[in-house]
Amino acid sequence: MNERWAELGSVLPENLDSLPRLKGFRLRGMEMTRLETFIDAAFAFAISMLVIAAQQIPDNIQTLLAAFKNVPTFICSIAVLGIFWRGHWLWSRRYGLEDGVSILISWAMIVTILIFIYPLKAIFGSMWYLLSSGHVGQRLSLHTTESQARTIFAIYALGLIAISAEILLLNLRAWQLRGPLRLNQRENLLTRGELSGWSIPVSVGIVSLVFALTLPPEQIQWSGWVYFSMIILVPLHDHYLKGRIRRAQEVRSGV
Repeated sequence: MNERWAELGSVLPENLDSLPRLKGFRLRGMEMTRLETFIDAAFAFAISMLVIAAQQIPDNIQTLLAAFKNVPTFICSIAVLGIFWRGHWLWSRRYGLEDGVSILISWAMIVTILIFIYPLKAIFGSMWYLLSSGHVGQRLSLHTTESQARTIFAIYALGLIAISAEILLLNLRAWQLRGPLRLNQRENLLTRGELSGWSIPVSVGIVSLVFALTLPPEQIQWSGWVYFSMIILVPLHDHYLKGRIRRAQEVRSGV
């Protein structure tokens, strides 16, 4: 294990302070790896599956207007994918890891993304259909049963839990390798912040999954609305993390 860790550390420059920084974090992975290329390709393919016209280019005004009903769904789905893409991008830039464990987790993430895209589009389509009284979005089906509704919410929750957990595990791997990566105090705090931060969507996804499996039919929509709690939880976490970093800097400077 020590020999393997030494190999990982050997690719880093002697003077880490010469590396470019992002919010004070020294970026060890500025070179784009083959692993990151595969991840980017998976996200690009997922986005191509979200095109507003699901089957073909509209050839008349009615088809064009019908396609534009999917624009809000498309935007929300892209936003969610963008959050996950940035999570992996930030991990890649900060740590530059391409060891066996990181590759395995990243490949699992590729598989999850390509499965997750279907319930992602379905959930956002039905959400906008409900909010707009049918003007935009798309309802699941006129004949969707209670069991089917529970299933789609449960699949979406499992997908979100899985992708969030995979990014969490990548950051956990970086934390395990903090020795050979030579993380300083600020970088240690930011890495721990990523671990706690990605625990939020994992936890909210678990709550949604429980709701999907247990709530009565007339309240099943709460399995979807619970995700909006992250609008409050994530900024609170970021505020707490910034406070910890500021206090650590004050202690270090003797203020």
